[in-house]
Formats: sequence, C-alpha cells, structure tokens
Amino acid sequence: MKLYNHDITLYTHDRAIKNHLYAGRALGLTSPQDKIQLPQDLRTEWESIASHYEQVGLEHTHDVIWNISVEEMTRYPNYEVSVYFFGDVINEHDTYRQVFQRLDARCCQVIEFINSKNNFIKLCEELGIPVPKTLRFETLAAAKNSEHVIFPCYVKPAISDHGFGIMRCPDQATLAKAFSQLSPDEPLQIQEEVNTTTFLNLQYQVTKNGIEPILASEQILDGFVHGGNRYPSVYEPWDQIAPFAEWIGHQGMKGIFAVDVAVVPEASGPRYVAIECNPRFNGSSYPTIVAQRLGIPEWSSTTYKTKLGSLSELDLNGLTFNPQTNVGVILINWGTIQAGKITVMLAGCEAEQSEIATELQSRL
Repeated sequence: MKLYNHDITLYTHDRAIKNHLYAGRALGLTSPQDKIQLPQDLRTEWESIASHYEQVGLEHTHDVIWNISVEEMTRYPNYEVSVYFFGDVINEHDTYRQVFQRLDARCCQVIEFINSKNNFIKLCEELGIPVPKTLRFETLAAAKNSEHVIFPCYVKPAISDHGFGIMRCPDQATLAKAFSQLSPDEPLQIQEEVNTTTFLNLQYQVTKNGIEPILASEQILDGFVHGGNRYPSVYEPWDQIAPFAEWIGHQGMKGIFAVDVAVVPEASGPRYVAIECNPRFNGSSYPTIVAQRLGIPEWSSTTYKTKLGSLSELDLNGLTFNPQTNVGVILINWGTIQAGKITVMLAGCEAEQSEIATELQSRL
C-alpha cells in the first residue's frame, strides 16, 4: 500500500499560483488499495477523471485525501510514501526536510547531492561518462570572472527544474542578461551547447532486485524546456549510463529517477552525452508508467494550451483511448486544465497520433 503525494511546490522554483494542480497527475500511478493526496481545487474534476480512467481501463485508487500538506502525509505511517521529490529545496527552514530525513536519511542525502547539476557533471567525469564541457561555479561573481566561456552556451542554476533560470547565450550580451537574472549566492554552471536536436530521457526504477531500466523515450522540446516525450526510440544507451545508475543505487537511491542524454551524430555512429539527472519523478515518468500499465507499444505525451476551465467541458468522444486497438487519448496531467493547459498521451502509430492531435486541438 502506498500513499501518493506528488505536490511539486516543495521542489519547484517556479512560483506560479496554480502549481498545486500538478498533484493530480499521480492518480494514474495508483492502485485501488493506495491513498492519494489531492488539492481541494480538484474535487470538482474527480467525477470526470474517474469516468475517463474507467473508460480507458486504468485502475486507480478512489481513496482520496483532499489535503496535500506534508503534515497530513505523516498521519499514515503504515503506508509506503511516494512523493514527487524526496526532500525540500524551496524552504529555508528544516521542518519538511526533517520529515523526509526521518523516512530515509540515506536516500535524502543522495537525492540532495545529485539534484545539483554541478555535482552530477563532476561525478560523470569521475565515472568516465561523456558530458558537455561545463564550467561549474559556486557563486555568480566567480562565473562573471571566468575567461573560458565558449559560445553558444547555456547558463543554468545548479538546482533548477523545468528550465527555470536556464538561458541560451549565443554571445556576451545574452550572457550578461542571463547573469542579471540569477541570484548572486547560488551555484551555477555554464555549459557548452551540444550540437544535436535529439535528446533522450532514460527512466530507471530502484527495486528490491536493484536498479532496473524502465524505458527510453525521445524528448519533445519547447525551446530548452521539456514539452513531452515520444516512444519508442531508436536509441537506448543503457550501457553508457550504467556506471552512474549503479553508483546512485549503491548510495541508497529509492523510487524513480531519470537521466537526460543528448544523441550527437558522428560518422562512426551516435555519441551519447549525459546532461543531467532528475533524482525524482519528472514529466515523462507519468505517461511512461501509464503506458506500461496498459501495455501501450507506441505513444507520445504532449502539453496543450486550452481555453477550457474544467474536464466537464472537454469532449473526447471518439478520441478516448480504446484498450482493444491501443489507440486514442489518455489524460495525464488533468488537473492543470484549471490553469489553461493539459497534458495528454496520444497512443497509436505516428500517423494515428498526428490525426488524433489535430482533432483534439480543435476541441481545446
């Protein structure tokens, strides 16, 4: 039995008012015997999402706690906890961090360590895993004094999510602009641009048998921000990332984690370059697990903007996923419809996905 609390507000630096709505996407991961914590705002969507998941054949819990606080989570000690991020990187006080430390201090430690992009790059260099040329800095002042920047490059806060604070810099002027938007006391990195348009997301899960690869998907990017994923991929470089996966497993990692990898075309064949690790669930985790639970062989996940304000207004007639044909739409991040966007899985071959996407967008 698990208790799911996939509230992202303890992790994300994005201060959007409706970030709490993301907690709804964990519903597709649950089993009937589990519990899930959801925000009160999603009560009005419950009947619609439960009906949709019944249609597509996705079993889930109906045992909902309409409260996403960490304090509420601690009231169920007999349940294994599943959270979006095992820790708290936002709040300066230690109240929430202590909760996670009590649950598993070793796991908490390795997650906090590898959640730093600087630590990940340094570790990969030590393990012999190719990475882009990356300059690591403890402060903004140190970065400004560097004489080794190669353009184009990306400026990245060492701790960032969903592209927050990341900026592409083709020249010195944009580099100065990027610096002006960063905190002076937070670590950062300047990373050379990788010459490719293909990026992978390698999902792993820690089980009682060790580290197990789940699925390799290709990222759909909106600029340099994750916009979705596509499966299957012709690239599956598990062997190249294996040293890191083994290392994080030995350090006490639990649950889901993923590594972003660039595929660089070369005459001798593709070269794989590790970019970062998400020591947590990420946007691609949710469709990945739903697809595995339903045995879907081909799919993509995408986030669309919508003028609709509730699932009750969304017409999926003729588009809803059919378990017999393995074709159709499955709602993934459904609660964010209240904020004008929704993430869906499009199941089927590429032509079927394209046809479904066109019709779906006309209804949003």
